[in-house]
Amino acid sequence: MKPRITVITLGVDDLESAVRFYEEGLGLPTDGIVGQEFEHGAVAFFELQYGLKLAVWKREDLAHEAKVPLAARSATEFSIGHNVGSKEEVDRVIVQAKRAGAVITDTPHETFWGGYSAHFQDLDGHLWEVVWNPHWDLEE
Repeated sequence: MKPRITVITLGVDDLESAVRFYEEGLGLPTDGIVGQEFEHGAVAFFELQYGLKLAVWKREDLAHEAKVPLAARSATEFSIGHNVGSKEEVDRVIVQAKRAGAVITDTPHETFWGGYSAHFQDLDGHLWEVVWNPHWDLEE
């Protein structure tokens, strides 16, 4: 399989609240909710970086589409890593996420491997790591 990941979809309980969190709270660009004219179709897409989007879709609609039973939420099954260019940027993003309503689960700190990181959960409990890795060069 040649990796061509273009969309990361998060199942959410309240689509409108999730859109506000990511658009207004975290500042991610979006055209808002689309597909409302279709049963199980309402979704919002956010630009992350060239060629990669974040989608938020109601959990029950995602379960319907994938033909899997709707299960309880779990923050420990998946995390999204947001790499930044400095320790100070980690601090800024965590403050921004907290203002947007995120739960800070792990405050910014030095890591055992020489980096600097923190974690937060969005409104639906999805786990995000905000991390500065001194061994990675980020393309801007």
